[in-house]
Amino acid sequence: MNKDTLSTIIRWLVIIATPLFLTTMTVRVLIAWNSPSYPAWEYQRIAPDMFGFSEAERLALAEATLDYLQRPEPASEVIYLLEEMRLPGTDNPVYNAAEIGHMLDVKNVADMFKTAMWLFMVIVVGGLIFLFARPETRMQGAKALLQGGVFTVTAVILVMIFIGIGWGLFFTLFHNIFFDAGTWTFAYSDSLIRLFPEQFWFDFALLWTGSILALGAILGGIGWFLMKRLGN
Repeated sequence: MNKDTLSTIIRWLVIIATPLFLTTMTVRVLIAWNSPSYPAWEYQRIAPDMFGFSEAERLALAEATLDYLQRPEPASEVIYLLEEMRLPGTDNPVYNAAEIGHMLDVKNVADMFKTAMWLFMVIVVGGLIFLFARPETRMQGAKALLQGGVFTVTAVILVMIFIGIGWGLFFTLFHNIFFDAGTWTFAYSDSLIRLFPEQFWFDFALLWTGSILALGAILGGIGWFLMKRLGN
């Protein structure tokens, strides 16, 4: 394989991996968002809990749940953090058995996103380092940034349109991809729905895709600028 062919292959790997890297990275950043946390910001926008959680109780329980998702240990080793949580002023558990089962699955998926993030980051960053290391392939590196950004922006715009006109279908498809049927639906009175209602996830999806869109546009802009510089 000659160097031009190798550079082209690496450029296309960077282009394809760019939206995947930005997607997985943004999920992890939003989970880790703190001071204030995403729930603290979101609860100012959505209706109070109709079953009695005060704003402070709701926030404390939601942040404790997100803390579980951030733990580096496997889900099976830290699920006790959720099993030991109690409803305010009672000895009753916050989450029932079905909710605990789902949260095991959620952390497994979140951890999978983290692993995928590192994999895609190695492809993107390593590929760009390879392309920019030699003067004769720097234009390929600039093209990879531009085209990866354009690919990201195009894909995210399509997803955002889908969310806007078919949120219910998007929400269902997303869950069916990552979770077994029947394991992710709960009653409105269950704690998972009280803490994380559908509006919470709709806003999360818009913030998620909006962040990816902005990052893709920035990368594309950097690539365009570098192409102009290298072309002079």
